[in-house]
Amino acid sequence: MKDTLQHTEDGVAYEDGVLNLRDGRELAWRWWGDPDGTPLLRIQGTPSSRLQRNPDKSVQSDLGARYLMADRPGYGHSTRKPGRGIVDIADDYSALLEHHGLERVPAMGTSGGGPHVLALGARYPDKVSALTVVVGGTPLVEEEVAQLVGVNARGYALAEQGWEPLHQFLTEIRARLLGDEGMQGVLSDAPPTDRAIMSDPVWQRMSRDNLAETLRQGAEGWADESFAMHGSWDFDPDEVRTSVTWWHGDDDKNAPLSAARRVVAQLRKVDLHVWHDEGHFVSLTHDKEIVQELLERG
Repeated sequence: MKDTLQHTEDGVAYEDGVLNLRDGRELAWRWWGDPDGTPLLRIQGTPSSRLQRNPDKSVQSDLGARYLMADRPGYGHSTRKPGRGIVDIADDYSALLEHHGLERVPAMGTSGGGPHVLALGARYPDKVSALTVVVGGTPLVEEEVAQLVGVNARGYALAEQGWEPLHQFLTEIRARLLGDEGMQGVLSDAPPTDRAIMSDPVWQRMSRDNLAETLRQGAEGWADESFAMHGSWDFDPDEVRTSVTWWHGDDDKNAPLSAARRVVAQLRKVDLHVWHDEGHFVSLTHDKEIVQELLERG
């Protein structure tokens, strides 16, 4: 991958590049959206890469936002960091913002990106003007694990046994994701609203391209990240001083709302929006209002 590469895909302009971090690792990043828009740090879910995007063209270019994204360690073209925590990645995002000369930006994190955007706000409050968490992943209790879609429930249970059993399982799931099943096959027991979104051929194409890039190195980065998010986090949500808007569905079987409420209760300045009878992926259909609200606060 070249240091900087500009290209257009499906009518959307992209700029890709690689940042050399102080510890010798490489961090792959991407700009997309309105070239003249407000810079917005967008942190994707788990597992996902800088290629993750909403297929809706209006979200890509009509909201006045220019999105900055990056592959977290072990995903895409970013160097793996074994044993990493959540706060470690806040350091990476801070370096990325400095690299692009950004002093204070709005930031959002979706699903597994939720803990990472909160960690950024806790560790680097001066670098973020407003935070948004969308269907954020959180530590779970036993009753909540039982509510999860099957693959996530199994992965959560194996994480309690250690990194190796989790990695072996995720290696198997990686093969299924990159094979004929795709995300829609692996999550066939998801709620109806999620299955409806995953049945869209345009979404499926985007998902397959994203997963192929995300998991190109193997399942190690995915296991590292899942293990870091399992159990207690390595930062205190109470340390987040920036305003937070949290969006969540009450039929989410990837990240239960009850678990999200526990973290929301620890945040100082937070506004929780709950979508009724909607699942994990339905946030795609609300992307416009999510981004607009964040830009207004930021």
